[in-house]
Amino acid sequence: MTCSHDADVIVVGAGPAGSSAAYYCAREGLDVILLEKNDLGRGKICGDGLTPSAVRELITLGIDTSTWRRNKGLRVVGAGHTVELPWPEQSHLPGYGMARARTKLDKDLALYAQQAGARLMTGVTVTAPITSAAGRVTGVETKPTARVAEPAISQPTSFTAPIVIDAGGVAARLATAVGRAKNDKRPMGVAVRAYFESPLANDEWMESQLELWDGPREKGTLLPGYGWIWSVGNGLVNVGLGSVSSTAHAAKIDYKKIFTTWIANTPEEWGLNPDTQVGDLRSAALPMAFNRQPHYADGLFLLGDAGGMISPFNGEGIAQALMSGRLAAEAILQARARATETGRELALQAYPAALKADMGGYYTLGRVFVSLIEHPEVMRLCTRYGLPRKRLMTFVHKLLSDSWPRQGGDATDHLIQILSRMVPSA
Repeated sequence: MTCSHDADVIVVGAGPAGSSAAYYCAREGLDVILLEKNDLGRGKICGDGLTPSAVRELITLGIDTSTWRRNKGLRVVGAGHTVELPWPEQSHLPGYGMARARTKLDKDLALYAQQAGARLMTGVTVTAPITSAAGRVTGVETKPTARVAEPAISQPTSFTAPIVIDAGGVAARLATAVGRAKNDKRPMGVAVRAYFESPLANDEWMESQLELWDGPREKGTLLPGYGWIWSVGNGLVNVGLGSVSSTAHAAKIDYKKIFTTWIANTPEEWGLNPDTQVGDLRSAALPMAFNRQPHYADGLFLLGDAGGMISPFNGEGIAQALMSGRLAAEAILQARARATETGRELALQAYPAALKADMGGYYTLGRVFVSLIEHPEVMRLCTRYGLPRKRLMTFVHKLLSDSWPRQGGDATDHLIQILSRMVPSA
């Protein structure tokens, strides 16, 4: 027998995007069901880095981050150059970044949404959307997650609501089920990461290695991709590498083998070796540049990775996920106050419009960027001749880290604003 539960909003996925949306909606009195297929605190394949853009969203949420690991900025290493780029103090962004392991971050956010009134249910696997005869998504079918010891439901259960949010990550199962296929012409990244105990855990900078060698620098083979190393607190560093392709058909490269080779040739004093590795080496795909649209139609919202919101410039997705949750909630709350169905739909359409206004042109620039740097020889030339030029690196830093204001700012900010307006929206 199938049971039925009604709510104002159903959110599928208790990651940063889903929990953000659930919090904002529940805070304003909406009845929100937040469904998560796993137990809270499950590890995610992520760099765990929080740029000032992500920190801004956390501040807006009201999350207490006073004990979280902070960092000063980005250290870029390549072609024999090392450049430290502090996070600039700006009117719209704080002058610091953070790092927080996803096992902690996701749990923090889900419980925060629950405290605001969202009905959090873990161990619930969403199997299919419920749709009306007209094709509108009106709920979800679920079942208990087999590997979870105490799922919130004990039998197949349907949940219905006038608004459904797919924040279920890369797979975007609800979106796929209603025919919203990914755009294979948008960039796709691949990342692998592991945790290590290391003296680098005391470093106050997020370090990006723009060259990966399979032996001593300039004597081995230059490997595809870039690496990162930064502290996540408690004596641990998150170490990973990423690569990106201008289309969804990423190169057939053994990234785990590349990672192992790179780690074996890092300086001994870093302490990165099999004996200091904590947990497994894991990999994941990174959907970029709005690769799945529309972000709202027929009662279904796409948030975060489900809507391909990872930045093609730097692989960041947490800031965009948090922002998408906030913007979706704003549209839903505005729709609640409309008196007609036409008015409600117009209010809901404000969500994809807001996403495009903030990130559309920027992501189109990112697609051009990816088409260039996916060629190792281009990346090497940019690294060798670009890193020593401070003014150029200031521009690149703001562009790549999404730390430029959409209005106002200095000459560098105005240039990025002009460039993002000159290209069509993603």
